[in-house]
Amino acid sequence: MAGESKVSTIRGELNAAGLRFGIVVSQFNNFITDRLLAAALDALKRSGAGEKQIEIVRVPGSFEIPIAAKKLAATNRFDSIVCIGCILRGETSHYDVVVSETARGIQLAQLDSGVPLILCVLTCDTLEQAINRAGLKGGNKGYESGLAAIEMAHLSRKLSKRSVRGATRSRPHR
Repeated sequence: MAGESKVSTIRGELNAAGLRFGIVVSQFNNFITDRLLAAALDALKRSGAGEKQIEIVRVPGSFEIPIAAKKLAATNRFDSIVCIGCILRGETSHYDVVVSETARGIQLAQLDSGVPLILCVLTCDTLEQAINRAGLKGGNKGYESGLAAIEMAHLSRKLSKRSVRGATRSRPHR
């Protein structure tokens, strides 16, 4: 990127070797979530993760993802956790509540735990939109989320190391 060569830049890597991943996947709309899960696993394995580095937790629906992800993160066994779900708009406002609270819950769990939680919860108006995002047309959001989990795991480690090093330096008061 232009101008970036002189500025300190920290990036994640796409090598899953030595990392541990949790995946929380909703069973509701499993014809979509199973495709997202398969693609996330494919991304992790193609990037060097072995089966013993990955643990899958299945929850009833997307609304239950945040609590399971938070409990997984609290074990300190995972470098990153992928949260997979699919919420389809219905005829009532229930959709809006579930979408909002699921995303909010995942974000709060991430901030509370410090473990990167990757949001792979499709929020679609139609089944066709969900199918397209789960691999039929424009790629698979599960695969993208698997890659994001790897990158964020490395980035989180790098940022943690920098903050520890920075904390040991004495800084002048302003």
